[in-house]
Amino acid sequence: MALKVHICAVGRLRPGPERDLLDDYLKRFDRTGRAMGLGPVAVHEVDDRKGGGMSAEAGLLAGVIPKGAVICALDERGKLMSSPEFSNMLAGWRDDGRSDLAFVIGGADGIAPALRARADAKLSFGKMVWPHMLARVMLSEQLYRAASILAGAPYHRV
Repeated sequence: MALKVHICAVGRLRPGPERDLLDDYLKRFDRTGRAMGLGPVAVHEVDDRKGGGMSAEAGLLAGVIPKGAVICALDERGKLMSSPEFSNMLAGWRDDGRSDLAFVIGGADGIAPALRARADAKLSFGKMVWPHMLARVMLSEQLYRAASILAGAPYHRV
């Protein structure tokens, strides 16, 4: 059984270079990951049109996280991981028979504490703050890299 991946993010990614990169890496991940029992990826975008802040965004995000999914929050306070460690984490969830994995990317103020507390894992891309649109691209590249590592492909060099 494959581990389906969900990117649950605040904000809409408009057509442009970030969207092109995201689509390219997700396409690569789907191709490489399928044989590894990973994917496909679904992107769920939510918009807080009423300006309710983190708590309103958390409610919208919670609404698109599949029931029973492993939740991995992208958060600056999260764990710093190498790409091989990230790939092992994905493989572990896959091997445990989990069917859905939701990566949660908050809005400008991050993820509300209550939703962050529900996360099974918290992942950081470093101490710097990244625009949430770039965080999606970085996540998609790391997903592809993880699938490549698990496949033994030469994409990742230590």
